[in-house]
Amino acid sequence: MKQAITRLVVLAILLINQTLVVFGWNPLPFSEEEIYEGVSVVATICVAIWTWWKNNSVTEEAQVSDRILKDAKRDKKAKRPKKG
Repeated sequence: MKQAITRLVVLAILLINQTLVVFGWNPLPFSEEEIYEGVSVVATICVAIWTWWKNNSVTEEAQVSDRILKDAKRDKKAKRPKKG
């Protein structure tokens, strides 16, 4: 639900902006190049943080450890008594 509302709000803002541009008024005081650079910087920062946050097991030893941990978690879940 939140995602749908967010998409609708963004769409409304873009439609209002486009309408104002059509009538000759530029509500955003930025050039297209500045907007592109800003979006690019934000996207780069977001991807860098996301990549840093995720567990990226590159070495074979790390991948084996991940499988062992995943199996241990699965086994622990299977041994839990079911509620209800």
